This record gives sequence, structure tokens and C-alpha cells, in this order.
Amino acid sequence: MITRRDALKTTGLALGAAVLMPRLIAGALAQSADTAALLQPGPLGDVWLGPADAKVTIIEYASLTCSHCAHFHKDTYPLLKERYIDTGKVRFTLREFPLDPLSTAAFMLSRCDGNEKYYPISDLLFDQQQNWAFVRKPQSPVDALEQILRQAGFSKEKFETCLKDQKTYGAINAVKTRGLETFKVESTPTFFINGTKYSGALSIEELEKIIKPILGA
Repeated sequence: MITRRDALKTTGLALGAAVLMPRLIAGALAQSADTAALLQPGPLGDVWLGPADAKVTIIEYASLTCSHCAHFHKDTYPLLKERYIDTGKVRFTLREFPLDPLSTAAFMLSRCDGNEKYYPISDLLFDQQQNWAFVRKPQSPVDALEQILRQAGFSKEKFETCLKDQKTYGAINAVKTRGLETFKVESTPTFFINGTKYSGALSIEELEKIIKPILGA
């Protein structure tokens, strides 16, 4: 079993220098992946939003400590959800690709309460990212995380228990490893739209240029 300190100091896979390279700008050269393989869920399963028969499927690989990911979830995702996911045109899922031990811990907490709480908690952590991922001493990131998650009903005991869950820890790292090795995810956020790879925090306008032709709009 890992301790809370271990969760923040250790990762199951060391991401190489390629992951720490500057984020690729939106509109980078698109690449295709094996769609059938891409749709296979990880050990914890995917948490999908939108109908299974939607014409457009979007898989996002993100890190909860990535400022570009937070920017996407603040500015683009709400419009994507309103216009396309909630209207049944797009099916969307967020997959874990933690860039550091703190993001791994944050994803563990997002997964702690099951599928129904995955997006409410991950959305909360993206919204509050500046208040926990970039805090300065004497406050520690883990203490800031604990304070924020009180808003989601986490007691201290529950918080500690979630960070000691070795199964969840291993599963999140397995998703990251497969994204890195099989689908060549090298930066966050990275999107696969109907199997085609796009890197960078896409704006709603950039997304619509991709989505609308598929929808016939």
C-alpha cells in the first residue's frame, strides 16, 4: 500500500523529457490511431458523456496539473458540452495522463467516488487548479487538495483512504502507459477525434472545424 507521501513522490512510470516539452499548439499535424484499440477502456473503465451512437467520439488525454488542460476545460469544454455532448452529437471521455505525482494523486481522488463523481470532482480540480497545483510554501499541495475536496464531501479519513488505494494508483498509471506507448501521447491535452490525433488546447472554433464536417453540418 502506498502512503499519502508516496502518492505524491512516486509514479508508476517516469515520463521522459518528451512529456515535459512545450505543449504543441492547436492545429498540429493530425495522426490516425487504431480506432478499435483506442476505444478499449483501461482498468477503471471510461466515463463517457453523450450517447454511444453519436457520430463523433472525442477522447481527451489530460493531466490535472496541466494549465493548458485547465484552460480547455474552462473556455472550450463548456461550449462543447452545451452544443454537442448534451445534444447527442458527440460522445466524450477524459482519460488520465498525469504529468507528475500530484496529478496522479488528484486523479485518484477523482476516481474515489465512482463514475458519477468523476467529472464533478475533476471539473472542480481544473477550476481550482491555481489553488492547489501551484501553491507556495508554507502550504503544501496535498493540504490544499484536501481543503478543496471538502467541498465535495471528503472527510480527512476518506481523503487519506483514497490516496492509499493501490488498485486505483496502478490503474491510472496503466492508462498513462498505454497512452504513451500505444497511442504516442506526448503532451497534454491530446485529443483523439474519431481516431485522429490532435495536440494542444483546441478552441471551440478549432473543434468545430473538425466536428462539423463529420456531422454534415
